[in-house]
Amino acid sequence: MQVGLARSAAIQWVALHARADAAFRGAYFSGSTVGLPDDAELPPSSDIDIFVVTAHQDPPAKPGKLRFRGVLLEVSYLPRSEIASLDHVLTAYHLAGNFRTDTIIDDPTGELRGLQAHVSRHFAERYWVRRRCLDARHRVENRLAAIDTSAPYHEQVLSWLFPTGVTCHVLLVAALRNPTVRLRYPAAREVLADYGHLGLYPELLDLLGCAHLTADRVRHHLRELTTTFDATVPVAKTPFFFSSDITSAARPVVIDGSQRLIDSGDHREAVFWIIATFARCHTILAADAPQLGEALAPAFRAAVADLGISSTGDLIHRAREVTRFLPRLWQTAEDIVNSNPDVTD
Repeated sequence: MQVGLARSAAIQWVALHARADAAFRGAYFSGSTVGLPDDAELPPSSDIDIFVVTAHQDPPAKPGKLRFRGVLLEVSYLPRSEIASLDHVLTAYHLAGNFRTDTIIDDPTGELRGLQAHVSRHFAERYWVRRRCLDARHRVENRLAAIDTSAPYHEQVLSWLFPTGVTCHVLLVAALRNPTVRLRYPAAREVLADYGHLGLYPELLDLLGCAHLTADRVRHHLRELTTTFDATVPVAKTPFFFSSDITSAARPVVIDGSQRLIDSGDHREAVFWIIATFARCHTILAADAPQLGEALAPAFRAAVADLGISSTGDLIHRAREVTRFLPRLWQTAEDIVNSNPDVTD
């Protein structure tokens, strides 16, 4: 399916399912498809991300991934207060890129149009680019420092994994690229290659622990994840913010998308989302089917052990290694900002 047709379906979903809510304040596109032309092909492992802006300060759980007219949508709620400050949006690396171009689906109050005009005008200014890089760096530092060593092991793994992966976002933000979630490692590799810093990339993989893994070993872990994923979907009941990522609708993204990365030679780049999904499955299983979770736990622990992590102590050691790496990462980000012809003063 072409991206333009998928966007049309998303617009229809907003009109049918979001606009009638009295708290509705608008909607816009987000994610990896932003910036793609309408005639581009939407990969089977990609979805169309939509943010629905709501007046509710504490919105309900996001609808998440759902099928609508043949298109996989990822629908999230965003409190209006999160975008009320123009400077906050320009500083927040996970928000600003959504308003760099016209991504607006619906804007009943006109507020989103004003925000988009302001952000697009200042997005590439050096001051704001550095602020967003710093925002990403602080996310790495603060979240690694906050790992709860008393939490269940799968939660500890998530608490280490995601801020470790934000090291890629520091680089993507410096290059004015989309800080993509699932494909952050191949995207970061491309940035480093474009700016003459490809030598740093093996260090990013080392910090994740997957630099040495073979394609066969990653395929093995994906097969084990598939077993765990398929066992988790039918027993999941407790809502989590990521629940829609562990559903039948999400399977083409999680499982098939990881397989495509492996088949294309990016097996190490597939590891991040394999481990993230493994840990999320076990978070659900711990709540809804603990005996099943215990039976499936060895496969998860083996996948994490292949990253050089077999205990809480290993996790904390790796977190400290990531933190020690940040000054070098920051210097590379600064070099990218200074070399980027699209960054303005």
